[in-house]
Amino acid sequence: MKTLLYTITLALLFASCSSDKPKDKKGELEQLKKQRTELNGKIEKLEAELGQNKTKTDLKDVVVSELAETQFRNYVEVQGKVDAEDNVEVMPESPGTVTAIYVKVGQNVSKGQVLAQLDDKVLRQSVAQLQTQLDLASTVFNRQKNLWDQKIGTEVQYLTAKSQKEGLEKQLAGLKSQAAMNKVKSPVSGTIDAMELKLGQSVAPGSPTGIRVVNASRLKVKALVSENYGGKVNQGDEVTVSLPDVPANLNAHISFAAKVIDPVSRGFNVEVKLPSDKRYRPNMVAVLKIIDYRNDKALVVPVNAIQKSETSEYVFTAVNGKAKKVEVKTGKISDGKAEVLSGLKAGDKVITTGFQELNDGDNVKL
Repeated sequence: MKTLLYTITLALLFASCSSDKPKDKKGELEQLKKQRTELNGKIEKLEAELGQNKTKTDLKDVVVSELAETQFRNYVEVQGKVDAEDNVEVMPESPGTVTAIYVKVGQNVSKGQVLAQLDDKVLRQSVAQLQTQLDLASTVFNRQKNLWDQKIGTEVQYLTAKSQKEGLEKQLAGLKSQAAMNKVKSPVSGTIDAMELKLGQSVAPGSPTGIRVVNASRLKVKALVSENYGGKVNQGDEVTVSLPDVPANLNAHISFAAKVIDPVSRGFNVEVKLPSDKRYRPNMVAVLKIIDYRNDKALVVPVNAIQKSETSEYVFTAVNGKAKKVEVKTGKISDGKAEVLSGLKAGDKVITTGFQELNDGDNVKL
């Protein structure tokens, strides 16, 4: 550039010096115009070279993500716990003292199986006495019936014997039923998960015996959902269940959603049935992600790629080597991604890294 200025200065000095000499002014003018054209060409060439170097220096490295239609899910996330469909504390039906225990921890039992025996000595004696009386009454009735069939004796004798026999039968059935209540039975099929019952221990109806029966093959997850989602979470909705302690993730559906809001917690209960798996245990922590919104043809961008101005949201896209500022409208946000409702289309290249210091029109290198 300095060389060009020096050349122009010399040309002007030469022209001024030679003006004292008589020359052909027309020819002189043509010569100067020719020199000016040559100088302008050299200047333009140098400016173009300098501009190219500047462009290369100002290129900014970026990473882009090309948009494509994809599945988008929004979740209601709540924490719950694993529970058994059949998880019961065994309780006696009558008061008494434990005289025998027939099971131990870890043993599989079936519904109705006797787990322990309460003292029923007095009842057994009463049953034996009543059984003797019934045997006698049955013999008298049978003989009286034979006589009555032969038209011997009176009808009163026959009816009295029948009534006495039937009365004793009812009394005996009642005593046997009462005696059966002294047997502590399992209300469900499952495994003995706890056994705190001791020989000689006194128990009473409505009080736990210390025996817990759990059916681990029928488990479920129970969780409390805020009333704010009462209109969004329903029975049958898709849900993803995560068990951090296993770890395990599985897809299922809500098997139960309560219709009543609890007045204290201001939430409602939901349940999800689990498949049979030896790794699952009651009271394990579980995380439920209930799908409350889905779009199978959504355009999504990372949340951190969206910038905000005073009036709108925008992202930068790469178009022909330049950054382009595009205003967008976003919808729901899930798992660090935002659903784009307008402003972008499939195939657009959204700048996801290096956008922090970009301006509209900046040169970028992918």
